[in-house]
Amino acid sequence: MPSFDIVSEYDSHEAHNAVDQANREVTTRFDFKGSGATYELKDNTVTMSAGSEFQLQQMLDILQMKLTKRGIDISCMEINEPKTTGRTAQQIIELKQGIESLLAKKIVKLVKDKKLKVQAAIQGEKVRVTGNKRDDLQQVIQMLKAENFEIPLQFNNFRD
Repeated sequence: MPSFDIVSEYDSHEAHNAVDQANREVTTRFDFKGSGATYELKDNTVTMSAGSEFQLQQMLDILQMKLTKRGIDISCMEINEPKTTGRTAQQIIELKQGIESLLAKKIVKLVKDKKLKVQAAIQGEKVRVTGNKRDDLQQVIQMLKAENFEIPLQFNNFRD
């Protein structure tokens, strides 16, 4: 019975490389000389430190550009408000993975409302869709690609 999984994830190795490239660019740019601007990646959190909020905004643009070049969808970023303390400013950005249960329920409801002969089931942080025909599964993928979710979705583990 054909099936596939709907997931929301990013390549953490590529994210690490993008943060390293952004750090390198910040150290070589003239407008950041002597500002002590840095990126730090721990688990799924990027911490940006700089001298002012304006520099943080520039650093955010650099990070988004590097992530995009590395094939990571920037809609997985949850950008928190910058915090200014004395001489430094910090901003925390969380990289989200996995489909939350509310969104998973919404996806299952959309698939069932389509009235195709497929079944959708929530399995942890992913949704598995199974059906008798491969064409039905491909219609589900096209329908979900047309929808606008707040996180990027990937379709993998397609089996015949």
